[in-house]
Amino acid sequence: MGEIDRPGGQQPTEHAQPVGRLPVVVVDDLHVKYRVFAGGRAAEGNAAASGLLKRTRGIRTVHALKGITFTAYQNESIGIIGHNGSGKSTLMRAITGLTPPESGAVYASSRPNLLGVGAALLPDLSGENNIILGGLALGFTKREVRELRDEIVAFAELEQFIDLPMRTYSSGMQARLKFSIATAKQHEILIVDEALSVGDKGFRARSEGRIREIRENAGTVFLVSHSMGSIRDTCERTIWIHRGELRMDGPTDEVVRVYEESKGR
Repeated sequence: MGEIDRPGGQQPTEHAQPVGRLPVVVVDDLHVKYRVFAGGRAAEGNAAASGLLKRTRGIRTVHALKGITFTAYQNESIGIIGHNGSGKSTLMRAITGLTPPESGAVYASSRPNLLGVGAALLPDLSGENNIILGGLALGFTKREVRELRDEIVAFAELEQFIDLPMRTYSSGMQARLKFSIATAKQHEILIVDEALSVGDKGFRARSEGRIREIRENAGTVFLVSHSMGSIRDTCERTIWIHRGELRMDGPTDEVVRVYEESKGR
Protein backbone atom coordinates (compact mmCIF):
# COMPACT_ATOMS: atom_id res chain seq x y z
CA MET A 1 0.00 0.00 0.00
CA GLY A 2 1.42 3.38 -0.99
CA GLU A 3 2.22 6.00 1.60
CA ILE A 4 -0.47 8.67 1.91
CA ASP A 5 -0.23 11.64 4.25
CA ARG A 6 -2.48 11.56 7.28
CA PRO A 7 -3.40 14.38 9.64
CA GLY A 8 -0.58 15.15 12.02
CA GLY A 9 2.02 13.66 9.66
CA GLN A 10 1.05 10.06 10.49
CA GLN A 11 1.13 7.34 7.86
CA PRO A 12 -1.83 5.07 7.12
CA THR A 13 -2.24 1.85 9.06
CA GLU A 14 -1.97 -1.22 6.85
CA HIS A 15 -4.60 -3.77 7.78
CA ALA A 16 -3.15 -7.16 8.73
CA GLN A 17 -4.57 -10.32 7.19
CA PRO A 18 -6.95 -12.01 9.66
CA VAL A 19 -5.63 -15.45 10.58
CA GLY A 20 -7.62 -18.27 8.97
CA ARG A 21 -9.92 -16.02 6.93
CA LEU A 22 -10.18 -16.20 3.18
CA PRO A 23 -9.97 -13.09 0.99
CA VAL A 24 -13.32 -12.37 -0.67
CA VAL A 25 -12.81 -8.91 -2.23
CA VAL A 26 -9.52 -7.58 -3.59
CA VAL A 27 -9.38 -3.96 -4.76
CA ASP A 28 -6.15 -3.43 -6.70
CA ASP A 29 -4.94 0.13 -7.52
CA LEU A 30 -8.48 1.19 -8.45
CA HIS A 31 -8.96 4.45 -10.36
CA VAL A 32 -12.40 5.75 -11.37
CA LYS A 33 -12.93 8.84 -13.51
CA TYR A 34 -16.19 10.54 -14.49
CA ARG A 35 -16.57 12.77 -17.51
CA VAL A 36 -19.22 15.39 -16.89
CA PHE A 37 -20.44 18.51 -18.67
CA ALA A 38 -19.35 21.76 -17.02
CA GLY A 39 -21.49 24.73 -18.00
CA GLY A 40 -21.44 28.42 -17.15
CA ARG A 41 -20.46 31.85 -18.42
CA ALA A 42 -17.10 33.48 -17.90
CA ALA A 43 -16.82 36.30 -15.38
CA GLU A 44 -16.66 39.88 -16.67
CA GLY A 45 -14.81 43.04 -15.71
CA ASN A 46 -12.12 43.06 -13.03
CA ALA A 47 -12.83 39.45 -12.06
CA ALA A 48 -12.21 38.31 -15.63
CA ALA A 49 -9.02 40.36 -15.88
CA SER A 50 -7.65 38.82 -12.69
CA GLY A 51 -8.61 35.30 -13.73
CA LEU A 52 -10.85 34.85 -10.68
CA LEU A 53 -14.24 33.12 -10.87
CA LYS A 54 -13.50 31.93 -14.39
CA ARG A 55 -15.98 29.31 -15.57
CA THR A 56 -15.80 27.42 -18.82
CA ARG A 57 -18.08 25.21 -20.84
CA GLY A 58 -17.16 21.72 -21.94
CA ILE A 59 -16.37 18.23 -20.67
CA ARG A 60 -14.65 18.02 -17.31
CA THR A 61 -12.94 14.90 -15.95
CA VAL A 62 -13.47 14.14 -12.27
CA HIS A 63 -10.95 11.72 -10.75
CA ALA A 64 -13.28 10.13 -8.19
CA LEU A 65 -11.01 7.29 -6.94
CA LYS A 66 -7.23 7.50 -6.99
CA GLY A 67 -5.41 4.22 -6.61
CA ILE A 68 -7.49 2.50 -3.90
CA THR A 69 -6.01 -0.82 -2.75
CA PHE A 70 -7.22 -3.16 0.01
CA THR A 71 -8.36 -6.74 0.67
CA ALA A 72 -11.56 -7.72 2.51
CA TYR A 73 -11.78 -11.11 4.21
CA GLN A 74 -14.49 -13.59 5.07
CA ASN A 75 -16.50 -12.72 8.21
CA GLU A 76 -15.35 -9.10 8.27
CA SER A 77 -17.62 -6.11 8.78
CA ILE A 78 -15.90 -3.07 7.29
CA GLY A 79 -16.98 0.52 7.78
CA ILE A 80 -16.46 3.00 4.93
CA ILE A 81 -16.26 6.60 6.13
CA GLY A 82 -15.40 10.02 4.69
CA HIS A 83 -16.91 13.41 3.99
CA ASN A 84 -19.61 13.92 1.33
CA GLY A 85 -18.06 13.62 -2.12
CA SER A 86 -15.05 11.67 -0.88
CA GLY A 87 -15.78 8.67 -3.14
CA LYS A 88 -17.37 6.21 -0.71
CA SER A 89 -20.42 5.36 -2.82
CA THR A 90 -18.34 5.34 -6.00
CA LEU A 91 -16.08 2.74 -4.39
CA MET A 92 -19.06 0.57 -3.46
CA ARG A 93 -20.54 0.83 -6.95
CA ALA A 94 -17.18 -0.16 -8.42
CA ILE A 95 -17.04 -3.22 -6.15
CA THR A 96 -20.48 -4.32 -7.35
CA GLY A 97 -19.54 -3.74 -10.99
CA LEU A 98 -22.01 -0.88 -11.51
CA THR A 99 -19.21 1.64 -12.14
CA PRO A 100 -16.36 0.57 -14.45
CA PRO A 101 -12.78 1.41 -13.45
CA GLU A 102 -10.53 3.70 -15.46
CA SER A 103 -7.66 1.45 -14.42
CA GLY A 104 -6.93 -1.14 -11.76
CA ALA A 105 -9.32 -3.95 -10.91
CA VAL A 106 -11.77 -5.43 -8.40
CA TYR A 107 -11.86 -9.18 -7.75
CA ALA A 108 -14.66 -10.84 -5.76
CA SER A 109 -15.26 -14.46 -4.78
CA SER A 110 -19.00 -14.07 -5.43
CA ARG A 111 -21.35 -11.38 -6.69
CA PRO A 112 -21.55 -8.48 -4.19
CA ASN A 113 -25.06 -7.30 -3.34
CA LEU A 114 -25.68 -3.57 -2.90
CA LEU A 115 -28.34 -2.42 -0.46
CA GLY A 116 -28.84 1.32 -0.68
CA VAL A 117 -31.54 3.76 0.36
CA GLY A 118 -32.06 4.39 -3.35
CA ALA A 119 -32.75 0.74 -4.16
CA ALA A 120 -35.75 0.42 -6.45
CA LEU A 121 -39.18 -0.64 -5.26
CA LEU A 122 -42.29 -0.10 -7.37
CA PRO A 123 -44.35 2.80 -5.96
CA ASP A 124 -47.74 1.73 -7.35
CA LEU A 125 -47.53 -1.76 -5.89
CA SER A 126 -48.32 -2.57 -2.28
CA GLY A 127 -45.64 -3.37 0.23
CA GLU A 128 -46.87 -6.96 0.11
CA ASN A 129 -46.32 -7.25 -3.64
CA ASN A 130 -42.94 -5.56 -3.39
CA ILE A 131 -41.90 -8.23 -0.88
CA ILE A 132 -42.85 -10.90 -3.43
CA LEU A 133 -40.98 -9.23 -6.29
CA GLY A 134 -37.98 -8.42 -4.12
CA GLY A 135 -37.81 -11.97 -2.79
CA LEU A 136 -38.01 -13.48 -6.29
CA ALA A 137 -35.25 -11.09 -7.44
CA LEU A 138 -33.06 -12.38 -4.60
CA GLY A 139 -33.54 -15.94 -5.84
CA PHE A 140 -36.20 -17.17 -3.41
CA THR A 141 -39.05 -19.38 -4.62
CA LYS A 142 -42.63 -18.18 -4.16
CA ARG A 143 -43.02 -20.64 -1.30
CA GLU A 144 -39.89 -19.34 0.42
CA VAL A 145 -41.12 -15.75 0.05
CA ARG A 146 -44.45 -16.69 1.65
CA GLU A 147 -42.59 -18.33 4.53
CA LEU A 148 -40.43 -15.23 5.06
CA ARG A 149 -43.26 -12.72 4.61
CA ASP A 150 -44.27 -12.33 8.26
CA GLU A 151 -40.66 -11.99 9.42
CA ILE A 152 -39.95 -9.30 6.81
CA VAL A 153 -43.07 -7.32 7.69
CA ALA A 154 -42.43 -7.53 11.43
CA PHE A 155 -38.78 -6.50 11.07
CA ALA A 156 -39.85 -3.45 9.03
CA GLU A 157 -42.65 -2.65 11.52
CA LEU A 158 -45.19 -2.30 8.70
CA GLU A 159 -47.95 -4.68 9.82
CA GLN A 160 -50.68 -2.01 9.51
CA PHE A 161 -49.46 -0.63 6.18
CA ILE A 162 -48.25 -3.63 4.19
CA ASP A 163 -51.34 -3.69 1.92
CA LEU A 164 -50.99 0.00 0.97
CA PRO A 165 -49.15 1.26 -2.16
CA MET A 166 -45.49 2.06 -1.64
CA ARG A 167 -46.08 5.65 -2.78
CA THR A 168 -48.02 6.25 0.43
CA TYR A 169 -45.02 5.27 2.57
CA SER A 170 -42.66 7.76 4.13
CA SER A 171 -39.01 7.58 3.09
CA GLY A 172 -38.22 5.90 6.41
CA MET A 173 -40.90 3.24 5.92
CA GLN A 174 -39.62 2.51 2.41
CA ALA A 175 -36.03 2.23 3.62
CA ARG A 176 -37.04 -0.15 6.43
CA LEU A 177 -38.84 -2.41 3.97
CA LYS A 178 -35.90 -2.39 1.52
CA PHE A 179 -33.51 -3.34 4.29
CA SER A 180 -35.81 -6.06 5.59
CA ILE A 181 -36.25 -7.64 2.14
CA ALA A 182 -32.56 -7.48 1.22
CA THR A 183 -31.27 -8.92 4.49
CA ALA A 184 -33.78 -11.78 4.60
CA LYS A 185 -31.19 -13.64 2.53
CA GLN A 186 -27.75 -14.65 3.78
CA HIS A 187 -25.25 -12.81 1.57
CA GLU A 188 -21.62 -13.74 1.04
CA ILE A 189 -20.82 -10.07 0.28
CA LEU A 190 -23.30 -7.36 1.29
CA ILE A 191 -22.84 -3.61 0.83
CA VAL A 192 -25.08 -1.40 2.98
CA ASP A 193 -24.99 2.24 1.81
CA GLU A 194 -26.50 4.63 4.39
CA ALA A 195 -29.49 2.34 5.02
CA LEU A 196 -29.04 2.55 8.79
CA SER A 197 -29.37 6.33 8.80
CA VAL A 198 -33.17 6.05 8.68
CA GLY A 199 -35.59 4.83 11.31
CA ASP A 200 -35.65 5.16 15.06
CA LYS A 201 -33.08 3.95 17.55
CA GLY A 202 -34.80 0.57 17.90
CA PHE A 203 -34.73 -0.13 14.16
CA ARG A 204 -31.08 0.88 13.90
CA ALA A 205 -30.22 -1.52 16.72
CA ARG A 206 -32.08 -4.37 14.98
CA SER A 207 -30.40 -3.52 11.67
CA GLU A 208 -26.96 -3.60 13.26
CA GLY A 209 -27.82 -6.95 14.83
CA ARG A 210 -28.89 -8.31 11.43
CA ILE A 211 -25.58 -7.21 9.89
CA ARG A 212 -23.68 -8.99 12.67
CA GLU A 213 -25.68 -12.17 11.96
CA ILE A 214 -24.73 -12.03 8.27
CA ARG A 215 -21.08 -11.54 9.19
CA GLU A 216 -21.09 -14.37 11.73
CA ASN A 217 -22.57 -16.73 9.14
CA ALA A 218 -19.45 -16.33 6.95
CA GLY A 219 -20.63 -13.20 5.18
CA THR A 220 -18.61 -10.04 4.57
CA VAL A 221 -20.35 -6.69 5.09
CA PHE A 222 -19.37 -3.19 3.97
CA LEU A 223 -21.24 -0.41 5.80
CA VAL A 224 -21.14 3.11 4.33
CA SER A 225 -22.37 5.58 6.92
CA HIS A 226 -21.95 9.07 8.35
CA SER A 227 -23.00 7.71 11.76
CA MET A 228 -19.84 6.95 13.71
CA GLY A 229 -22.05 5.28 16.34
CA SER A 230 -23.29 2.73 13.78
CA ILE A 231 -19.77 2.22 12.48
CA ARG A 232 -18.39 1.61 15.99
CA ASP A 233 -21.26 -0.71 16.96
CA THR A 234 -21.19 -2.76 13.77
CA CYS A 235 -17.71 -2.78 12.24
CA GLU A 236 -14.45 -4.25 13.48
CA ARG A 237 -12.44 -2.59 10.69
CA THR A 238 -12.87 0.79 9.02
CA ILE A 239 -11.57 2.35 5.80
CA TRP A 240 -11.41 6.14 5.53
CA ILE A 241 -11.68 7.59 2.02
CA HIS A 242 -10.64 11.24 1.57
CA ARG A 243 -10.90 13.02 -1.78
CA GLY A 244 -10.76 9.73 -3.63
CA GLU A 245 -7.73 8.39 -1.76
CA LEU A 246 -7.44 5.74 0.92
CA ARG A 247 -6.45 7.81 3.93
CA MET A 248 -6.51 5.09 6.61
CA ASP A 249 -7.41 1.40 7.01
CA GLY A 250 -7.37 -0.31 10.38
CA PRO A 251 -9.25 -1.08 13.62
CA THR A 252 -12.46 0.93 13.82
CA ASP A 253 -11.78 2.74 17.09
CA GLU A 254 -8.41 3.99 15.85
CA VAL A 255 -9.62 5.08 12.41
CA VAL A 256 -12.75 6.81 13.71
CA ARG A 257 -10.75 8.63 16.39
CA VAL A 258 -8.29 10.06 13.84
CA TYR A 259 -11.14 10.89 11.43
CA GLU A 260 -13.08 12.78 14.08
CA GLU A 261 -9.95 14.63 15.19
CA SER A 262 -9.34 15.70 11.58
CA LYS A 263 -12.75 17.36 11.38
CA GLY A 264 -11.79 19.72 14.20
CA ARG A 265 -8.79 21.06 12.31
